[in-house]
Amino acid sequence: MSTTSTTYGARDHARAQAGTVAEAMPSIPASTWPDPPPGIDPAKLVWAETVAGGGYTHKVLARGTELRLTDVEGDACAHVLLFNADQPWERLNVADTVKVQWNAYLGEAIALLSDQARVLATVVTDESGKHDALCGTSTVDGMTLFTLAAAKHGLTPRDLPPSLSFFQGVHVETDGGLTFTGSAGPGKSVVLRTELPVIVLIANVAHPLDPRPDYTVTPLRVLAQRSTASTPDSPEWTASPEAQRAFENTADYLTARGLA
Repeated sequence: MSTTSTTYGARDHARAQAGTVAEAMPSIPASTWPDPPPGIDPAKLVWAETVAGGGYTHKVLARGTELRLTDVEGDACAHVLLFNADQPWERLNVADTVKVQWNAYLGEAIALLSDQARVLATVVTDESGKHDALCGTSTVDGMTLFTLAAAKHGLTPRDLPPSLSFFQGVHVETDGGLTFTGSAGPGKSVVLRTELPVIVLIANVAHPLDPRPDYTVTPLRVLAQRSTASTPDSPEWTASPEAQRAFENTADYLTARGLA
């Protein structure tokens, strides 16, 4: 007879699974993460998780949080969406992020802009250099995962804009064509700093331009720690005239709402 054929048996079986799937589960509390990398203070961790290939995750983060994404084995692809946690109709605008800053490539000091011309987050560290701000996760797998993650925050498919993709690069050719350039290898990290309270949605699925015949995506590590938001003295604030205006818009919004 199956050990789960009774209520007690099912309970005992379920409890026996504790700790057996830790690699795919977040650490709670996050400060118990077993092996924080240099630059991470375990006492300040608010999110610590490894997202399996083909998985997703989500979290609400306070303003001034540093979010570190790491391509553990070299084939992660972190598709990211951001929303203003207080007013989620304000969301990441990939088109404005690219065109306002005159840059089709993500990297250090790039501001991730909302559709209200404010800064949701900033790229403050980039060890990879292989990212994509043009394709997003246009596959069925990615959109399904984003839909699931969004639902946890009261958002629906109509609320999902195009996403950014970290750790799998795309190069724009002179004729406008797109060439997939792959990853920079295992162990590379990207650090984002949140400039508003944000909802973060992440889908770790293969890039839509990945030419490999087999579905290939490996684990993504997600660590977030309390820190401080950018100030007018931060290099990100004055990286470009357009970025500075977006930061000023953000500061004006925060001041009016009593958040800064």
